[in-house]
Amino acid sequence: VQLVESGGGLVQPGGSLRLSCAASGFTFSSYVMNWYRQAPGKERELVARISSAGSSTTYPDSVKGRFTISRDNAKNTVYLQMNSLKPEDTAVYYCHTFYGPRNYWGQGTQVTVSS
Repeated sequence: VQLVESGGGLVQPGGSLRLSCAASGFTFSSYVMNWYRQAPGKERELVARISSAGSSTTYPDSVKGRFTISRDNAKNTVYLQMNSLKPEDTAVYYCHTFYGPRNYWGQGTQVTVSS
């Protein structure tokens, strides 16, 4: 199983970024996919979850209405569209799936929101 994130960078407050996660090594279309983030000195937190078919999504209140998770099962890729970014969104963002019996994580991509 391999998860490779891309799309992070430096953006001004109020700006947007789109993260991508290319997956391989498992039947992507059969598994829930997640985006997590971890800021310095803080625990890793879930920011978005999408069902295997893409019909159901979940967000915490901190990003609801600003972030959108989507997936393209034909391309084995999951996306995170982030709008109206705030400085507190600064973190390393990780793609994740649970492929029994273990968790798999990407290497992470840095998102920095600063003027």
